[in-house]
Amino acid sequence: MARPVRPLFLERTSYRRRRAADAARLLPVLGLMLFAVPLLWPQEGEAAVRGSRAIVYVFGVWVVLIFCAWSLSRLVSRSRREDGRDAALHEEEAP
Repeated sequence: MARPVRPLFLERTSYRRRRAADAARLLPVLGLMLFAVPLLWPQEGEAAVRGSRAIVYVFGVWVVLIFCAWSLSRLVSRSRREDGRDAALHEEEAP
């Protein structure tokens, strides 16, 4: 009797889902680092950065983080739905 062929490595969908979940876990750390960047900008002298530019930077980072979180959540939820369909197909095939 032939054994069912099983992949040696992780399936592509589960691998991508795990990497997307890892990226979602690191997103707050990245956001914290990006929000801290204006603290490093010079406050006095000719190289001083205006407060308005700092506010625009902070809101720009905020919008980018929202978009990244949204796209990562869609990616993770889509791959979970696909895994659910694959599991349902495998259960139907089992005797």
